[in-house]
Amino acid sequence: MADRADVIIVGLGAMGSAAAYHLAKRGRRVLGFDRFHPPHTLGSSHGGTRIIREAYMEDPSYVPLVQRAYDLWAELEAESGKTLLTQTGGLMIGAPDSDVVLGALESARLHDLPHELLDAAALRGRAPGYALPEDHVAVWEPRAGALDPEACVATHLDLAAQHGADLRFDHPVERWRPDGDGVAVTTAQGTFLADRLILSAGAWTGSFHAKLELPLRVTRQTVHWYKPARNPEHFAPDRFPIFVWRLPGGQAIYGFPDFGDGVKAGLHDTLEDADPDNVDREVGQDLVDQMRDVFARYLPDAAGEFLRAETCLYTRTPDGHFLIDRHHRHPQVVLASPCSGHGFKFSTVIGEVLADLALDGDSRFDLGLFSLQRLLRSKAS
Repeated sequence: MADRADVIIVGLGAMGSAAAYHLAKRGRRVLGFDRFHPPHTLGSSHGGTRIIREAYMEDPSYVPLVQRAYDLWAELEAESGKTLLTQTGGLMIGAPDSDVVLGALESARLHDLPHELLDAAALRGRAPGYALPEDHVAVWEPRAGALDPEACVATHLDLAAQHGADLRFDHPVERWRPDGDGVAVTTAQGTFLADRLILSAGAWTGSFHAKLELPLRVTRQTVHWYKPARNPEHFAPDRFPIFVWRLPGGQAIYGFPDFGDGVKAGLHDTLEDADPDNVDREVGQDLVDQMRDVFARYLPDAAGEFLRAETCLYTRTPDGHFLIDRHHRHPQVVLASPCSGHGFKFSTVIGEVLADLALDGDSRFDLGLFSLQRLLRSKAS
């Protein structure tokens, strides 16, 4: 590669791999660094499945982004010949006045998305694997499903390399600095120059923005797989939609059908702080028992043999929304999204957005919800 890149990308996980693909496909000189060799199990993009859903409960402004993501995942499947997305349908479950239900309904109605509102009896008839309390309802959306995160990241990286990207794995970045209108990025192997820089380092994002003191919080999450105890056909992908469920008491749980390795679920609201360089990867018996209790109550036929559990990381902003913006002092630097646990489905479109911000300074999407300034204000307050 030439001595000077058009764009350097620091972090080649979900967002960085997608940015590398979109930039290289446009013929740009891309140099990418990652401290590990993605896909791997040390960050936020592993575990075999990630939810994709359209009636976005967090805010209706996400819907145009996720609709573009559906298009881009299909294009990536066509270019690679790989299956990356399995459509199962999706259920947003909770009390009628819960944020999960009301948020999904707001997005579905505002964007005229296909959906149904099901009571507990109707859901039992359609998906008997769920044991809803009688006062809970579910918003059904047909386009939801599951992405294979490892395959998505690997496919973005493989195609980026085929399009000419220079990707350097097991190659930690020590620091970056502005260099005139461009940037200089230093690793143990030297200093590299580029016109633009995309910082997409996931749980390590804060270490590259120490002067900003961004109010980011890294938390340790666990996901669990169980073998169905009874009626395994009820948990097949064509009978058991992906789900997000606001349980009685306020805990949020999300889960997936059995793709051959058990029914998978995780607690979304766990707030166990973590240092990404010193994470306890072991899942203790207390967490296994906690999840088994949830299965036994709400997915009783799935509460069979415990198969395994894994640890992953969330990088949370105070309001739970993404960070996608140019640096307020160095516009040649683009800050990519710490996704607060709900970002993977967007990674291919975020890669496209990051490419647009790096090359053109703007995006066709409204990114106001994801601004850097609101985090700086949050810190100041």
